[in-house]
Amino acid sequence: MTQLADGLAQAKPAQRVRVADLVTLTKPRITLMVLITMVGGLFLARRAEGASFTGWIVLWAVVGTALIVAGANALNMYIEREIDGQMPRTRNRPLPSGRLNARVALWFGVALSTLAVPILAIGVNPLTALLAVLANVSYVLAYTPMKQKSHHALLVGSVPGAIPPLLGWTAATGRIEAAGLVLFAVLFLWQVPHFLAIALFRREDYARAGLVVMPNVTGAREVKHAIVRYSLALVGASLLLVPLRVAHTGYFAVAATLGAGFFVWGCWGFREGSGNKWARSLFGISIIYLLLLFIAVAVDPLA
Repeated sequence: MTQLADGLAQAKPAQRVRVADLVTLTKPRITLMVLITMVGGLFLARRAEGASFTGWIVLWAVVGTALIVAGANALNMYIEREIDGQMPRTRNRPLPSGRLNARVALWFGVALSTLAVPILAIGVNPLTALLAVLANVSYVLAYTPMKQKSHHALLVGSVPGAIPPLLGWTAATGRIEAAGLVLFAVLFLWQVPHFLAIALFRREDYARAGLVVMPNVTGAREVKHAIVRYSLALVGASLLLVPLRVAHTGYFAVAATLGAGFFVWGCWGFREGSGNKWARSLFGISIIYLLLLFIAVAVDPLA
């Protein structure tokens, strides 16, 4: 009996699930950025022919999108928990640090993802729910494991990353149309220079963790060429909303100005001595660019 008591006294206490750790699994900042792009698409679509734009649709679209994205992020952290433990910036996350049981993270991600589907299908429409499921599954099951095999995973991952503004469009219209596909293209193209900037100044971390990124395969100069090419294509795609007559001259002026600044700063990377400092600045500028562009997308139809 004494030995049993001693054993119980020395046993490791059960892990306590903290709300803060569960919130961390959802990657709140990324989820917020996704919601901004989704809402931008939703507001842009409000004047489309046959659009249904009500407070309830906005509410359920936001809730459902937040859940499906948070679920995907939690599942991503579950799959990459060992990789995260090898990088200084991620090793203190709940799973690699041991603060949270991996099984809890798995079921949390599954629960959030599952809950989102009926909310979007019933509260919004089945097409929006289907697109959300496609984004979730492709992000978790295609992009996440591919990151350890090929730098082309970036393009694969850019597909689910580009779906949120299309969710906004279909939430209001129930249809996939040209303007919604333009929004998809804008997000797809934006993700390439955005992530390549990260990959440039964190390439050592990625290599240490076994993640394959373009700077460690082709070299920095080819990465900078890709940044410029995709930035130029991004500017062109963002302006297509005007000839499609879903955005006006105010949006055109904002998109052209923001795009020119983003493109020029991408080209600035070819100057002598540009390195991690430039890459970090491009990363920050890319976020500001996207936020301002989608604010313009959301506000312009109100003019």
